[in-house]
Amino acid sequence: MSATLAEIKAAIRDIPNFPKPPVIFKDITPMLQQPKLFRAVVDLFVDRHSKQKPDAIIGIDARGFIFAGAVAYQLGVAFVPVRKKGKLPYKTVEETYELEYGRETLSMHVDAIKAGDRVVIVDDVLATGGTAAAAAKLVEQLGGKVAECDFLIELKFFSGTTKLAKYPVFAALSY
Repeated sequence: MSATLAEIKAAIRDIPNFPKPPVIFKDITPMLQQPKLFRAVVDLFVDRHSKQKPDAIIGIDARGFIFAGAVAYQLGVAFVPVRKKGKLPYKTVEETYELEYGRETLSMHVDAIKAGDRVVIVDDVLATGGTAAAAAKLVEQLGGKVAECDFLIELKFFSGTTKLAKYPVFAALSY
């Protein structure tokens, strides 16, 4: 890896009470502004899946797109955006879930993956696990199989891996 996990972690800043108290938001934008660090994160995810390539990389709206698109490109596989409700123009499947500060609905195009496709779900942060679990349910509704859920950051105090217990989970950094 061109940068260490300690360097990546040092470039992530805490924003207290965002979007509301008592959430401490992990702001990855300072890390993204450093090409060496951004490349290291993408390479970390690519290296995990280069031997057994999935059929697609699922990126979760919005910061998951940053990593997932780059990982899909490097692996030469499909990129599938999972968006918030009402943001995709074609027919969708939807899943509503709880997160640490409210409710949200995710959607994915009905033709985004095929039955039997192996996919990796990529997002920036694992908190309660609700977002990734909803994305996994969308994959399964379309007949796909979740090979792994990958995150840059896991916020362990939210116990998000509990909701993802039936899937392999990887997080580069833990708080």
